[in-house]
Amino acid sequence: MRWTRILLKETTGLTGLAVHPNPRPALISLYQKTLSELSSIPETALYRQSVSAITSHRLRIVESSEDVSKIEHEIAAGQVEELIQQAQDELGLLEKVKGWKPWEALEVPEPEKQWEYTFSENKGSR
Repeated sequence: MRWTRILLKETTGLTGLAVHPNPRPALISLYQKTLSELSSIPETALYRQSVSAITSHRLRIVESSEDVSKIEHEIAAGQVEELIQQAQDELGLLEKVKGWKPWEALEVPEPEKQWEYTFSENKGSR
């Protein structure tokens, strides 16, 4: 499968994004690393819950099929090389989020009524 993939796909058609010689193991490794890194974020954090759900779903798809085109179709988020790029980007963001700690209380309390909005109806002005 790996050798025929190289013969079948010479380019991604996307500038700056080369064909990956062995994408499935790369994706599995990236998804497993993401799930492992998420364990250092509190389970109650919305970021962890969201990324864990998406990553676990994608990992199941990749592990269940050797066929790269089937993986691309089921995930429906671009070519496998784009999926690899997305997974790498998520790992980079995850490191930043761990430093930002958005699940912790704010250092300065939010102003009263910060998230309340009032709308007035301006008749005739659009």
